[in-house]
Amino acid sequence: MTSIDLADDGTTRISLTERAYRYVRERILSGDLPVGTILAEARIADELDISKTPVRQALQLLRTQGLLEVGPRRQLVVRGVTEAHRNEILQIREALEEIAVRTACHTMTDEQIDMLRLSLLRQRRAAEAGDEQTFLGLDEQFHILIAKGANLPTVAQLLEQMRGFARLMRLGHSQPPEHLRDVLSEHMLIVDAIERRDVDGALDALYDHLHHWDYLFTAREAPAGDAG
Repeated sequence: MTSIDLADDGTTRISLTERAYRYVRERILSGDLPVGTILAEARIADELDISKTPVRQALQLLRTQGLLEVGPRRQLVVRGVTEAHRNEILQIREALEEIAVRTACHTMTDEQIDMLRLSLLRQRRAAEAGDEQTFLGLDEQFHILIAKGANLPTVAQLLEQMRGFARLMRLGHSQPPEHLRDVLSEHMLIVDAIERRDVDGALDALYDHLHHWDYLFTAREAPAGDAG
């Protein structure tokens, strides 16, 4: 047990909860904790060398976000994405992305746009290295950065949740290197339009991006008539 974990400072407790939250969330989204896995507070606490309290708080947050559910024995287990849930997720995510991009065109500063450019550079490195997992994480961060740059913290929070579900839907389906490069090119078009303050151009680029690759990749696995 670390000394920081024993502190009564509220900020410290939040920090530990955030640490546990990110740790478990990433393991779920990477497939390391597959659907149906039972999550034990004590084991996660041991892995992170922290107390069970922040782990419990993190797991409850993941439950409210829909990544975990209560199993038959009242244990928290990793939740799957049903076919009915799939379309709802994609539609909500697209609506959130549109709000973020539209607002970003009006409010994003040059410094914040530079942060998007830096994200593009990191994406390029991951794509060239064929590092799919790193690229997918950067892809998620890119879209959340737009929402945060648009000063839409609630949209950013909801978008993180929706894009987490989208990553779950992609598990088990490897993406070829040319896919990563195409996604990067589409991201560049979105940033270029935001920098020009071109709302229509940015929304067109976003729509093409979601429906050309990201949206269709997660929807193609649904049965016929379920892709929407």
